[in-house]
Amino acid sequence: MRNEESALDIVQDSMLKLAEKYAAKPSEELPLLFQRILQNTIRDYYRRQKVRNMWTTLLSALSPSHEDEDFDPLETLEAADGSNNKNNPSDQLARMQLIGIIEKAIETLPARQREAFLLRYWEEMDVAQTAEVMGCSEGSVKTHCSRATHALAEVLKAKGVEL
Repeated sequence: MRNEESALDIVQDSMLKLAEKYAAKPSEELPLLFQRILQNTIRDYYRRQKVRNMWTTLLSALSPSHEDEDFDPLETLEAADGSNNKNNPSDQLARMQLIGIIEKAIETLPARQREAFLLRYWEEMDVAQTAEVMGCSEGSVKTHCSRATHALAEVLKAKGVEL
């Protein structure tokens, strides 16, 4: 971990998982359990980062740099006609077409995959929050998100969009 805050968050999440799920276990088993939980939490963190980075890179390529944290490239690109955007029309058209491809690809996902994908990556909810909203287990959320990202990647690749 290069980010100390993320490392501390991972350790804290692991400790909470250990306390919540294994409080009844004998104390001599706890160190090994904690080590396994910590390893899994680190893996989950890196998987999330990989998927987030992929979508962030894809969407950030669609718009000029913005310093505003609440910037939504989909909203900006749709409203580009009335803005002072100095890009040439062919770039604007290409971006609008790409947004259309992404939106149509998301619409083709099965309802549960679409819901999990949008909650996790557009709404930036964590796995536990998404599971609570969807009324399912965290494992189901991870499965739905994984299937959704793979399906979207295939659709985008088939359309000639490089990730």
